[in-house]
Amino acid sequence: MNILLVLVPISVLLLGLAIGAFVWAVRCGQFDDLDTPALDILREESLPPAARDADA
Repeated sequence: MNILLVLVPISVLLLGLAIGAFVWAVRCGQFDDLDTPALDILREESLPPAARDADA
């Protein structure tokens, strides 16, 4: 039972850190655009002229 006196404050501290990290990420805009990065890999873009010359 004495271990609860240690584990409960540690868990509350970790919970507070997790909530703080989430709030920080939301304020910094980490969750603003969730669709575009997933779709960027599907888009084909032509190579710039310098890269085309190097491949040939």
